[in-house]
Amino acid sequence: MLHPVPHPSKKRAAVLLSLSAVAAALASPVVAAPAPAPAPAPAPAAAAALRWSGCATPRYPTLQCASLKVPLDHDRPAGRQISLALTRVPHTAATSQGPLLVNPGGPGGSGRTLAGFVASALPKDVAAQYDVIGFDPRGVGRSEPALDCGAGHFKPVRPDSVPLDPATEQANLERVRSFAESCQTKHADVLPYVGTVSAARDLEVLRTALGAERLSYFGYSYGTYLGAVYARLHPDRVHRLVLDSVVDPGGVWYEDNLAQDQAFDARHKSFLAWVAQYDATYHLGTDPAAVEERWYAMRTALRSAPAGGKVGPAELEDTYMPGGYYNGYWPALAEAFAAYAVREDPKPLVAAYERFGAVEPSAGNSYSVYTAVQCRDSAWPRDWNTWRADMWRTHAKAPFMTWNNAWYNAPCAFWKTEPLRTPDVTNHDLPPALLFQASEDAATPFEGAVAMHDKLAGSALVVEEGGGNHGVALSGNKCLDEKLAAYLRTGQAADAACPAQPAPKPATATRAVPPSAGGAALHGLLGFRG
Repeated sequence: MLHPVPHPSKKRAAVLLSLSAVAAALASPVVAAPAPAPAPAPAPAAAAALRWSGCATPRYPTLQCASLKVPLDHDRPAGRQISLALTRVPHTAATSQGPLLVNPGGPGGSGRTLAGFVASALPKDVAAQYDVIGFDPRGVGRSEPALDCGAGHFKPVRPDSVPLDPATEQANLERVRSFAESCQTKHADVLPYVGTVSAARDLEVLRTALGAERLSYFGYSYGTYLGAVYARLHPDRVHRLVLDSVVDPGGVWYEDNLAQDQAFDARHKSFLAWVAQYDATYHLGTDPAAVEERWYAMRTALRSAPAGGKVGPAELEDTYMPGGYYNGYWPALAEAFAAYAVREDPKPLVAAYERFGAVEPSAGNSYSVYTAVQCRDSAWPRDWNTWRADMWRTHAKAPFMTWNNAWYNAPCAFWKTEPLRTPDVTNHDLPPALLFQASEDAATPFEGAVAMHDKLAGSALVVEEGGGNHGVALSGNKCLDEKLAAYLRTGQAADAACPAQPAPKPATATRAVPPSAGGAALHGLLGFRG
C-alpha cells in the first residue's frame, strides 16, 4: 500500500509548535510491524586497546588510523572475528568530552574521511574537546571482509528503468536477480550478520575498545537510523546524539523508498523551475512545465540513441538524481541539459554522467553493503506483482525516479537471507538529542524527522526552512552550525527554524559547484542514495 508524501509546506516553522501531533497525524502502516527493541546485549568482552598510527593527509595532518576486531556474530563473541577500519582526529583540549563517532550514511558509506572533515569544520574549541572517530561499518571499504557482490551491475547502457514492455521488465528482473544470487554465492557466510542491529552492536565494542564511559554520535542520512538503534540498545552510553537528515523509522525500508520517489520528483521539479528562471543562460524556456517536457523529451531520445554510447534513460536518471541531494550541482546539470537539448552537443551530458552518475569500481562495495543491510533489516514484498503495482501507481504521480529506485532496491525481492523485524527506536532514557532537517529534503522527507523527534523523548528538531539539500549541518549554514556547536559544547538544544541558504546562480561548468558554503565538500563525502 502506498503512503503518499505531500510536498512539504513552505511554512514548516509552524510545525514546531505541535510536532508530536503532526507525527501522529502522519503515522502510516509499514510492511511489517516493528518488533520491540532488541534486548540490550551483554557487555562485550574487553577489547584490546586500539593501536593508532599516523595516516595524515595534506588536508588532515593529525589523522590517525587503527583497526578493531569485532565478532561476526555478536551472540557468539568467541567465534569468528571481522575487522573495522577506523580513523581518528584526537582531542587537543586539556579536558575531553570523549569520542564523537561520525557516519555519512548509506548504508554502505565509508566514514574514514568524514572524521577529518568534521574535526576541521567544527569550531576549533569544540573539535578540541572530542576524539572525532570515523569508521567503515562491517562490510564497507577497508573493513574486512568487504562485500562486493556483482561486478558490472551498473555498466552502461542498462535497460530503460521504466518497463514499457515485458522484455524491458524481464531484462531488469534478470539483472537484479543475478545480483542477489551473486551476493549469496560470494558472501553467504557473512550476509546473515550484515544489518543495522549488528552494526550498532559493533559501536558498543568500539566504545569499550576506546575505554570510554560514554560516546557521542553524529550521523547523516542512514547514519541517523544507525545512531537511533544504538541509542535504543545502550541509552546509558550516549553522551551526545546528533541526527542530520533523518530516516523515518516507521518506514524501514520499502515504504521509505516509496516516500523518496515522490519527494525526489518534487525536488526535480524545483530544479527544472530553477532552470526556467535562467532562460537567458540556458535557453530552455521560461515555463517550468515546458522545461520539464524538454527534459523528458531528452530522456525519450536517449532510449534509441544513448549519448556517447553511455547515457541512456537509466543513466540519465542516475546523473540528475544527485541534484536532488545538493543544489550546488544544479548549474553543471543545467549546462549539460542545455548542451544536449539546445546545442545538440551530447559531450557535456556524458561528462556529467561520468561525474555524477557513473558508479566507480569502489562503489560496487558500497552498493553491495547497501543492499545487504536493507534486505536484511526488514521484510520486503516477495511477490513481484506487489512491486509492479506499487511502482506504476507511484510512477503515475512521480515519474522522475520511481522505477530507477525500484530496480536499485529490487534485489531485496529475491534475497535469500531471512529478514529481521525492525526494532522500535522509541527512547525515553536518552539525554536530549539534536535533529537537523531541511524542510524540502528528498532523500529523507521531512515527515521522517517529525516521527523520529516524537520517538526520542526530550529531543530537539532544528528545521532548515525552505532548504532542499540532504545533509545540512556543516554545509555552510551559519545558523545551523552555531546550534550544532552549542549542543556539542553543552548538550542543550531546543526546537528551532533556520533560513535556508540561497539557491545557486548559473556558472560555467568548471565552476559549477561553488566553493563557498562548504556544501560541496560535505556532499562529496555523503555520496548519493544514502
